[in-house]
Amino acid sequence: MDYFRTWKKNVFLRPDLNFSDGYSMTKITEEPKVQPALDIDAALDKTESYINDNKKSLALIVGGVLALVLVYFAWKFLYQEPRKEEAAAAMYKAEIYWQRDSFNLAINGRGDTLGMAAIAEEYGSTPAGNLANYYLGVSYLRTGQWDAAIEALEDFSSDDMFLSSMSIGMIGDAYMEKGDVDHAIEYYLKAANKNANKFTSPTFLKKAAFAEEDRGNKGEALKLYEQIKVDYPESQDAAQIDKYITRAGGTVK
Repeated sequence: MDYFRTWKKNVFLRPDLNFSDGYSMTKITEEPKVQPALDIDAALDKTESYINDNKKSLALIVGGVLALVLVYFAWKFLYQEPRKEEAAAAMYKAEIYWQRDSFNLAINGRGDTLGMAAIAEEYGSTPAGNLANYYLGVSYLRTGQWDAAIEALEDFSSDDMFLSSMSIGMIGDAYMEKGDVDHAIEYYLKAANKNANKFTSPTFLKKAAFAEEDRGNKGEALKLYEQIKVDYPESQDAAQIDKYITRAGGTVK
């Protein structure tokens, strides 16, 4: 009896058994679902019909795309590439003035030689025209034209680790010269954190610390000096950093 009860309990707890025909047990089997066959010929007929019905529209679309491609290549190879060469040639002459510290000539040019200002305006979309903004910003800084320097340096962009940091930091220099210490510190810190490295980062951290001291905020200056000592101990700016830490009220360890 115990065996029968156990058997009956296990059987009735199984949902896959059917007892509809007395005590016989038949496994429920599912009929396989038949996937509808794809009518490839019909699909091809519809596609062909759509193309025939929309020949004009499709031709216009394809023609428009081809025209855009042709315009792009014409602009690139018949317009942009020659302008790159023109800008590079103009930059060569203006750069000689800049290297000689003849900043007014570098900015304005002389005779047939274009200055950096004209090159940046005329060829701004070329690599040389973009670089002219950097030279122009430095030249304006060296000639005391702070607002013009900020504008030129903001127009410059580069993936180069040093040039990108230097251009941002020099905007800070221009603001500092204008007496706008808040903006100067903002750009110094931005330059220090841009592609952080042991060459430009500690330099701009120190400039930010000097600016904090100038406005009497020795606590913030101390943090920046200590950051230079910890993060960039091998940098040139860390050589005498203990002196500045002491000056800001810190303790040298």
